[in-house]
Amino acid sequence: MDTFIKTTEQQKLLAQIRKLQPIFQQREPELDALGSFPYENIQDLKNINYHTLTLPIEYGGQGFGLYEYILAQEAISEASGPTGLSIGWHVGIVLEYAENRHWHQTSANWLMKEISKGALINTAATESNAGSPARGALPRTTAVRDGDEWIINGEKTYTSMAPALDYIFVTAATEHYEVITVIIPRQAQGVSFDETWDMLAMRGTASHTLVLEDVRIPVSYVLKLSDAHAAGKGWLLHIPACYIGIAAAARTYAIKFATSYVPASLGKPIAETPNIRQIIGEMELELATARHLLYGTVERYEHAHDKAAMDEALNVAKIAVTHAAMGIVDKAMKIVGSRALSESSPMHRYYLNIRAGLYNPPMEDMVKAQMAGKAIEFFKTKTGGESNI
Repeated sequence: MDTFIKTTEQQKLLAQIRKLQPIFQQREPELDALGSFPYENIQDLKNINYHTLTLPIEYGGQGFGLYEYILAQEAISEASGPTGLSIGWHVGIVLEYAENRHWHQTSANWLMKEISKGALINTAATESNAGSPARGALPRTTAVRDGDEWIINGEKTYTSMAPALDYIFVTAATEHYEVITVIIPRQAQGVSFDETWDMLAMRGTASHTLVLEDVRIPVSYVLKLSDAHAAGKGWLLHIPACYIGIAAAARTYAIKFATSYVPASLGKPIAETPNIRQIIGEMELELATARHLLYGTVERYEHAHDKAAMDEALNVAKIAVTHAAMGIVDKAMKIVGSRALSESSPMHRYYLNIRAGLYNPPMEDMVKAQMAGKAIEFFKTKTGGESNI
């Protein structure tokens, strides 16, 4: 990873996180339990002002961009995947605003000030049995105007970092079938969380169900309309950064095991055998390739004049890096052998957590469908739809 650190500021940032890594790793087994959440890890990150990493300087933030964010997210996730993925949503949403300024200005001004004082945010858009918003599903959550207030009713699933959130951005449909995003204060009357998160993977993200019962908010708490889309989605690269961080942790554990495990029948560390060296070499190649793709995509995005045109590159990077991460963990499991399935070994946690990447956006089947459509349309345009086959 050090290969991709380019500035003194990035070195200082990574140094702060690396001091926390051993502490996060020690706490990681606690996140296997139902109802767990890395409270202490999140507080440690807030203590180094990580929650303001991408907050614009004019609001009291550090003003870092995508490259520093992705470096940091990989480093955090190498120590604790659930911690990295959880805090990544907050820092990424702030970065998205910093880049696009697509929120209502009044709302943005006070939200940024709240974040500078320690508030944490995330978006809640997915609903049970309603389909994914990414697939065009309209929210069943409703927003009804009552004078100078909105009344919000509904439920949202997969609300990551639920125990630590101060403000939740909720998508809702109005009486006129408009979709708006509203700001819901955690402490508002009628807001509660149903602790439904029982996943084996990324259990520590505490992605519980948000329940909204006649929640009243001022009309000024509309963050944006449905058509106020951000031009670029580079911040979503925190997802593959998280999973390549987990993969890096698995790789390090496997190499440490291989260089220290001496079977009586062998009389030397298994790392000295040709087959184990081959697997280690394959892990190193996959890890280096994935990182070059990830950080190369970040650099292209940061220098792109039309960030919206980077959608395909972002999608490809997420899918390719996540699959590479799974491959690395699987190879690490082979090196460690049956011990990798032991509850006392972190390998079982890496194996489970890495699989969650398949279900984070963008969804692979949608990306493949889009790419297939483009390829077919290109063929039809170029050949007139005729073929000599």
